[in-house]
Amino acid sequence: MTLRALFDLPAPAKLNLFLHIVGRRADGYHLLQSPFVMIDWADTLHFERRDDGRLQRHDLGPALPADDLCLRAARLLQLESGTALGADITIEKTVPWGAGMGGGSSDAATTLLALNRLWQLNWPRQRLLALGLRLGADVPFFVGGHNAFVEGIGERLTPITLPPRWYAVVKPEAAIATGAIFEHPLLTRDTEAVIVEGSLAETSGPSGWADGFGCNDLQPPAQSQCPEVLQVCDWLAARFGNSRMTGSGSAVFARAGAAARPLAMLPADELPPGWVGRMCRSLDSHPLVAWAD
Repeated sequence: MTLRALFDLPAPAKLNLFLHIVGRRADGYHLLQSPFVMIDWADTLHFERRDDGRLQRHDLGPALPADDLCLRAARLLQLESGTALGADITIEKTVPWGAGMGGGSSDAATTLLALNRLWQLNWPRQRLLALGLRLGADVPFFVGGHNAFVEGIGERLTPITLPPRWYAVVKPEAAIATGAIFEHPLLTRDTEAVIVEGSLAETSGPSGWADGFGCNDLQPPAQSQCPEVLQVCDWLAARFGNSRMTGSGSAVFARAGAAARPLAMLPADELPPGWVGRMCRSLDSHPLVAWAD
């Protein structure tokens, strides 16, 4: 039976519990180590099959760039598979842009997973992972479908199990361009690598990963370029006793507890003008993890 549409597909955001830059390749790409955890702050995507081969995106909410990562993912899968089919892709965008939460990368991953099914290509996950890496360093993580210890330039994924957590996540009005942070003179590029051995790679990793281990090497240059990052860090630390920037920023998160519902909630009515935030739960895996083998 021909599948005509797929509606209400989630594209969850992620947090970097820590992010260490451990080196730089000759081609300029930075080498990282970071535990990625998915959270329930998500965009929602809808896909409708087209038989004329055209790819069109429709925005419900903020207008996205004309040729965003989602369309690039659809075009790449269409090209590499040789399919004559196209799609209408509708995005309900709620994950903020320029936040270091992987929103665009997650949209691209959900697009690969969805069109693989809508176009009935039945590609295995490994083929989709290879396409994802061509699109961006965070895309393979979301295609992989599990919380992971990420290494290299984003292509080395070791699934990890992390304890369930609540996180308070806040993004200031300012957004940060990733490229500027990676070229900043304050960026540390020689943090000592974490050694992951044996079963630790398959379970919870070194003790403390979920409770404040390490740091985000991108945070000092981000704070120097965007003072609002430091303001959010101080705002969250005053309420939850901890804070850390995720990715290349500008969003900041605080661990709020492992209870079914944390006692300390995010006082959204106290957020300064232009800031957005919410309480988020960690996810064990991507909601579409079963869509590729």
